Amino acid sequence: MINASQYTETETLRNGLEVCFRASRPDDIERIVDAFKELDADSIYLRFFGPKKEISPAEIKRFQETDFINRVILLCTTVHDEKEIVIASGTYVLDGEGAAEVAFIVEEDFHRLGIAGRLMKHLGRIAVAAGVKAFIAEVLPRNNAMLNVFERCGWPMTTKTSEGTVHVWLDLTACKD
Repeated sequence: MINASQYTETETLRNGLEVCFRASRPDDIERIVDAFKELDADSIYLRFFGPKKEISPAEIKRFQETDFINRVILLCTTVHDEKEIVIASGTYVLDGEGAAEVAFIVEEDFHRLGIAGRLMKHLGRIAVAAGVKAFIAEVLPRNNAMLNVFERCGWPMTTKTSEGTVHVWLDLTACKD
């Protein structure tokens, strides 16, 4: 079993940038708020399905109370000017039926470097070890980047479009490697 609350992996992106994929911590709130402020309106819209100006107190509370069993949050961080900054996050939340809803957001300056796919790989490793059977997600049809991440992740994918949303189901019980 993987101890998700202590998860950490350092990797080098295709552009040479060293990043750390690690479990979120309660003391990351300021880094998360700063990262949110760096996002452009379209990224926020694609992730939250609408405009959003700030992280709500309820979201901060959920973040601080992450238990790494029912809710797992991984951050992708790098060091800039001797300060750790958050450049992406990936989350899964168990649905009570053996599946987990998964979501990602990557700051625009770091798009097209494979970060979401790597977050998917790390979250998948944790989820499979914890017995999660599937990842589910809701994606706006125009979010081709995220749909491509799901298609390339290696797990069998089923999609269904309804009410303006693509519902994605990834079978984590199928052999990925």
